[in-house]
Amino acid sequence: MRASLAFVLSTFALLSAALSQPAAAEQIGEVSTVFRFVGKNDRIVVEAYDDPKVAGVTCYVSRARTGGITGTVGLAEDRAEASIACRQVADTLQFNDRLPLQEDVFSERQSILFKRLHIVRIVDPARNTLVYLTYSDKLIDGSPQNSIATVPVPDGMPIPLRK
Repeated sequence: MRASLAFVLSTFALLSAALSQPAAAEQIGEVSTVFRFVGKNDRIVVEAYDDPKVAGVTCYVSRARTGGITGTVGLAEDRAEASIACRQVADTLQFNDRLPLQEDVFSERQSILFKRLHIVRIVDPARNTLVYLTYSDKLIDGSPQNSIATVPVPDGMPIPLRK
């Protein structure tokens, strides 16, 4: 009975991973926070995410990664805390598509089952600003810990909104 439950859970996890949008993150640095005798150390990683619909905007996210044996093989559950800073990294911004008022632009697994890191883009048309929110959720119990960053869009360049 336990073997069949494990099979069902692992099949569900594989299907969920295959159907979810992968995060296009580039790790640009890390620092060790806790030494582990076996496996990787616990660490804080810094990753860069380019907004797929707004060329010229990159979000930098720092977050904890659990080490040890379970972290090394991808079975550990990472902590829910993350920090975000988004910046205009090109001379001009270019919108590749019309934007909805709110959209989950990146999502990445933080545990083998049910926990994900999200980066949501929220458009503030009154201030011509893009707001990026990062948070972590779980199937049963998410975390209220979050972080935001804003990217003001230059005057004279309205944000194209999806109707």
